Amino acid sequence: MSLATLWTATLFNVGGEPVTVGSIVLAAVLISGGYFVSRATSTLAARILARRVDLEPGAANAFESLSFYALLVTFVFVSLNLVNFPLTVFTIAGGAVAIGIGFGSQNVMNNFISGLILLFERPIRAGDLVGVEGTYGVVEHIGGRSTRIRTPDNTHMIVPNSKLLENSLINFTLSDDIVRTRVLVGVAYGSDVRLTERLLYQALQGHAAVLHDREPRVLFSDFGDNSLLFEAIFWLRARTMLERRQVESDLRYRIDELFRENGVVIAFPQRDVHLDTLTPLDVRVVRDRPKEPA
Repeated sequence: MSLATLWTATLFNVGGEPVTVGSIVLAAVLISGGYFVSRATSTLAARILARRVDLEPGAANAFESLSFYALLVTFVFVSLNLVNFPLTVFTIAGGAVAIGIGFGSQNVMNNFISGLILLFERPIRAGDLVGVEGTYGVVEHIGGRSTRIRTPDNTHMIVPNSKLLENSLINFTLSDDIVRTRVLVGVAYGSDVRLTERLLYQALQGHAAVLHDREPRVLFSDFGDNSLLFEAIFWLRARTMLERRQVESDLRYRIDELFRENGVVIAFPQRDVHLDTLTPLDVRVVRDRPKEPA
């Protein structure tokens, strides 16, 4: 059998129209090319739109995903039409696809629809700082099946889209990137608590990242087992967990310096042991015995 004969060989007929080997191969090539063209076009369009209208990363990501799917579907139908592939075949295949979705593709469709909901409702967006099951990271991409999150350790967490809708998550930057945090410190009993409060305020006011339009607060929170407990509460702008932890670290360095300069002692765990006995304790000092010669 020659290549030309194979190319024009009829596989089956749909509505009186033949479906040949050549039409299927050509359609596959056009659709594959359309996939890459759709991806490149949607990415380029999103970058241009974000640059010209100052679009935020989350909105640009949503536009890129939706435009990609729209272009891909358009390429599929145009490609099939160009090779005279009978579109009525989808009427027959539709029933089989529906059965397959019902029995074997529930999770795939659930994640795909959840991805569309995430793109439209936008409870999370690309660039958001989120927490999922105790793991924190920045959303990089919301795809058709899953969402990619980069953690502070430069690892990627792939989360199914349905999980983000069905379970609770923390979005630190949904409305803005302003977060509140605190630094805890314990000072020794007997310390001047008012002096401690002033020094903590001094450390907060001296840091450039601490927001002063939202007043920092210092609280004498509790009488601990080994120390007097204080909380330095403040607001800052942070797009990543590392930025937040860096500010907290800077404040701890500064607090330690101020306490050393002013004689305030940071407490450490200690225990007082009290022995209540009926008779005096018999204390003996036992000398080490000399070692016997070998």
